[in-house]
Amino acid sequence: MGSCRPFNRGEYERWMAQAKRTFSSAEEDARAGYFEWACFKAQQSAEYAVKGLLRGLGHVAVGRSITRLLRLLAREGVEVPEEVLDAAMELDRHYMAPRYPNVYHEGPPFEYYSERIAERVLGYARVILSFVEEVVGRWRS
Repeated sequence: MGSCRPFNRGEYERWMAQAKRTFSSAEEDARAGYFEWACFKAQQSAEYAVKGLLRGLGHVAVGRSITRLLRLLAREGVEVPEEVLDAAMELDRHYMAPRYPNVYHEGPPFEYYSERIAERVLGYARVILSFVEEVVGRWRS
């Protein structure tokens, strides 16, 4: 890694626990038909996971863009595969759109989400969470 700081496992685990809980809640929302909320929470879960990794490395990790957070991680010397970056870009689209009725010119956000979309977005979050766990797993002795 590009950083000489020791990894703060406790801080990472705190954020990752919330990431996993939020992801589980997203899955429940998808099962219940709240597809827009499933997509928002999928984005949030991935954001928490990446922030946890960065905070474990000693960064404050502010902002909402998973894409930008992953680019910061790459500057720290962590190789971020293209598939992971693409998943982040897809997830970043679901930070505002599911929540605000004025994002779309007509109709509320839930009219623009479906079960298939939610499943696809949950898949993107799985990619990010798995990536973060894989990176941290490489540091374990």
